[in-house]
Amino acid sequence: MNGSGTRAAFGFAAGAIAVLTFHQAMWALLHFLNLPGMGMPPPYPITPVPPWGVPRVLDLAFWGGLYGILFGLALPWLRPPYWLEGLGLGIIAALVGFFVVAPLKGLAIGGGWMANNWVRSLLINGFWGIGVGLILPLILPRRTRYA
Repeated sequence: MNGSGTRAAFGFAAGAIAVLTFHQAMWALLHFLNLPGMGMPPPYPITPVPPWGVPRVLDLAFWGGLYGILFGLALPWLRPPYWLEGLGLGIIAALVGFFVVAPLKGLAIGGGWMANNWVRSLLINGFWGIGVGLILPLILPRRTRYA
């Protein structure tokens, strides 16, 4: 596998692992704190996601992995600290969720423009992105980082 293929594969792994660790850790914290308007159901949701009935946490990990591929492919153009670049990725993911995914699912654009939806999404996705930026450099073979 060439450098970009390796970065893409490891990027997918980093994105999926970051969902199962960082993303779900922030989700768990919001669930535990149970702040007014910020409440979350328990982390690691296993409710089936249509059309194939995949558990939601695995669906989230898959989509996190796809974003991780983009991060891995962009890595040669990114500069350390990668966790900060990952935070940018998380913010982009949150915005795509608000302005692309939500309308496709028939949900309110921009989270209904409710501040608590924005804060919750930016916290969860931002923390996920930080995780991608920390995990990918740790697991990626050094020789493929800039190839």
